[in-house]
Amino acid sequence: MVFQAKDIMDPNPLTVDEETDALTCARRMVGARKGYAVLTRGASATVAGIATEWDFLEKVVAPALDSSKVRMKQIASSEVRSCAPETPTDEVASTMADSGVRRMLVRSGDRVVGVISSKSLLAVFRQYIDRLSSEIAGFQSQSRPLG
Repeated sequence: MVFQAKDIMDPNPLTVDEETDALTCARRMVGARKGYAVLTRGASATVAGIATEWDFLEKVVAPALDSSKVRMKQIASSEVRSCAPETPTDEVASTMADSGVRRMLVRSGDRVVGVISSKSLLAVFRQYIDRLSSEIAGFQSQSRPLG
């Protein structure tokens, strides 16, 4: 069975307008238990970027900025990796590894339909490896010695 992006994505991505202040966004991230926020722009909710907990640490906390005065568009990464819902998970994993990102948006056209995290990707691959290990153990126990 080949898993696709739609099989492992979080279908409820956290989105905030790029003009939202960092304090409000951080509180929404904590409330939703998400380590990221997808930034949107305007009434059309066009994707404008993604902000992660690392962006907060590096660009707000470490320089000791007032988080209520920092706008999300000031700290977010504007380069966002994305894939289609039908993208095989091995392609997703390769793109994430090659790009050095921990989250990838899943898009259907211009609409964000989910987010894949490195954590969810690892969980799927762990299940796959566990299943393969069980199958191999089953083959080994079924083999009979010759002679």
